[in-house]
Amino acid sequence: MTDYVLWFDQVSMGDVERVGGKNASLGEMISNLSEAGVSVPGGFATTADAYREFLAFEGLDQRIQKALDALDVNDIRSLSDTGAQIRSWILDAPLPPQLEKDVREAFSKLQEGNA
Repeated sequence: MTDYVLWFDQVSMGDVERVGGKNASLGEMISNLSEAGVSVPGGFATTADAYREFLAFEGLDQRIQKALDALDVNDIRSLSDTGAQIRSWILDAPLPPQLEKDVREAFSKLQEGNA
């Protein structure tokens, strides 16, 4: 099963490819600084697998690639319009059901202080 969500205390700098550098750094801080009495807020990261599945869900990645393939990179207006279109597609795209479920559950735990 694919991990879509990992808690910061589950990741370290060895997980940069899975959760990105900032999230891995937060995990590293929690692991190393909490014993020293430094309070680092908890939280969770969505994984690179989650991101890739989001893009593949309902063909969003294919629409983006098609728009980029048709893009004239020397045309500033075209760059701006294509960028705006892709941003709009991303904002309007639904999450894959399991990813949405996992993020909602993690957020709920975070709100309840159970993270």
